[in-house]
Amino acid sequence: MPRPSLIAILALCLFAWSLPAPAAAQSQTPLQDVLQGVQEQVARPSRAQVGAVLEALQAADAPGTASFLNRWAAREVYERPEDGLFFYGREGPDRSLTLIDIDTDAEVAEVTTRDVNQIRVNAGVRREIEASLVTFELLATDRDRRIGALRTIARSPEPDHIPALETALAEEEDGAVATRMARVLDLLNARFASDSATRVAAIEGLSGDITTEARRVLNQILSTESQFATEIPEGTNVARIRTPGEDLDLIDAYARLAEAGLVPPRPGRNAIRDALRANVSDGEVAGIPVHRLNTEEARREAYRALQEQGTVPPLPTQAEMDEAVGHFVFFDVYEEPDTAVTDAARDALDSTRTAIGLWQFLSLSLDALSLASIFFLAAIGLAITFGVMRVINMAHGEFIMMGAYTGFVVQTLIPNYTTSLIVALPMAFLVTFAAGVALERTVIRHLYTRPLETLLATFGISIALQQLAKNIFGTQARPLTSPDWLAGSLALNDIVSVSTIRVAIFVMALAFLLALVLILNRTRLGLEVRAVTQNPGMAASMGINPDRINMLTFGLGSGIAGVAGVSIGLVAQVTSEMGANYIVQSFMTVVVGGVGSVFGTLAGATLIGALQKGIEWFNPGNTLAAQTFMVLFIILFIQFRPKGIVALKGRAAGD
Repeated sequence: MPRPSLIAILALCLFAWSLPAPAAAQSQTPLQDVLQGVQEQVARPSRAQVGAVLEALQAADAPGTASFLNRWAAREVYERPEDGLFFYGREGPDRSLTLIDIDTDAEVAEVTTRDVNQIRVNAGVRREIEASLVTFELLATDRDRRIGALRTIARSPEPDHIPALETALAEEEDGAVATRMARVLDLLNARFASDSATRVAAIEGLSGDITTEARRVLNQILSTESQFATEIPEGTNVARIRTPGEDLDLIDAYARLAEAGLVPPRPGRNAIRDALRANVSDGEVAGIPVHRLNTEEARREAYRALQEQGTVPPLPTQAEMDEAVGHFVFFDVYEEPDTAVTDAARDALDSTRTAIGLWQFLSLSLDALSLASIFFLAAIGLAITFGVMRVINMAHGEFIMMGAYTGFVVQTLIPNYTTSLIVALPMAFLVTFAAGVALERTVIRHLYTRPLETLLATFGISIALQQLAKNIFGTQARPLTSPDWLAGSLALNDIVSVSTIRVAIFVMALAFLLALVLILNRTRLGLEVRAVTQNPGMAASMGINPDRINMLTFGLGSGIAGVAGVSIGLVAQVTSEMGANYIVQSFMTVVVGGVGSVFGTLAGATLIGALQKGIEWFNPGNTLAAQTFMVLFIILFIQFRPKGIVALKGRAAGD
């Protein structure tokens, strides 16, 4: 029977080989016609004659050849004596057999096993077939089949693949495929090449390669096993010498000697407990009351008392264990005996680890940038209202929530996710813009000079809006599904990958940044907003209506929060409390970046996103701790720079 590894390779390849190839990739010669040209060799295979069959199949490259080779090796091919044709067979009850056409897979006839000849290949022929399967796919005219074969070999490499790869590489004309072949050949040569120089050269070619296959090969070469001896045998490829009590636990070292029968075994905790239980008499163990045996030290003391009585095996002391292990050297030895190979593998793996560290830093930076873009979208609307109007709007998070629910409603009405997203973005802006204007006209305008009352009023409004959302949509999270073209991820390599939806949110954040810069610097509304920000009294004397500007500004900030809610809803759960999760980060972003500055908000979002991801990297899995340390850092930051990263200039800076 074939080896398990080869069976796995054939099984992995079979699916790719069974896919129909393009018309230009394979000849249209029926496989049956090719086999009839070597009928005698197929029907009565031998190791001396199987080469002619394989050469004929390789030259013809007929559809279904790989499947035939697999079934031929598995003894699933039958010959019909009267005409010499070959069929696949599917066995049934009572020795019945269904003949299947090898070209069309159609059922041809129902016969018995006596009516046909089963072709039985021996082990030598089977090995030739298995080797030819790899070569067959590596030399296929279809590029995808060659790449599929390389992918399969990289997953399950075998020494027998090296000659096939060398042959295929010599004939490969596609540069990209040839590069891939050379890399896979390096993987195989690094592990299986017969001479040291070839292996070292192949390993050096893997230096800095961060792919899973390359790292697996290097780690397999550097695999070790622990040994001990009175002295290290000459010629041993030692990876590391361990010192008991320092980098090797003394008890573990002693246990290894005990397993080898070199020292008496040391009773463990369970053995000590069982011995004490077996020697309880009148509520005591060796004169020590049972209720005192509640600590490890007390139990050992009782065990030593039993030891002095000769009741239990001796418990070695620290000094005795030190003396016992002191007669031996404990070391890790490479399973690979060639020191040149292991030295090259260590250097290559060190280079790979350096590359992995750089790519991990890039991945962390992309995560921080993604988080910063979310914080920026959530905070930019607050930056406008807080910066221009000096209004502490605690209901800003609920405008984010309102935008997310608007997206959910639109998606319910328009099942097409792409169309619904296109409609939801402007719709969320209009809904939250109107809600912001209504809030400003009814509440905020009466509290401009009373910040404490403004905070309390907007906090109460935020609670009311949350309850209203619960009454309308319920307490369960509502889905806001992204289109299929946003559902995937962009993978640079095995380490760096970023979801497409986060890339889209980053692009949207940039779009908002550019739009706000243009509005504030290139439009009349922007000029009036900047004038009111710097000096409301002077702006009013120049004919600008501060009341109208405040209304439009608050509406604009609320509308942007609504659009941010749609974006955030694609990556977070849409609930009535979702806004509360972003209000604190939004205020921190605005304050750290600089009140009233768009670029300050961008800088603040970038700093907070990078800080949170950096802390999470040092303490993974503990987001709460990361947020706590982040708040502490921001408190310290504000002590040294109270006006933020980008402080306002001019008269407004003194407000």
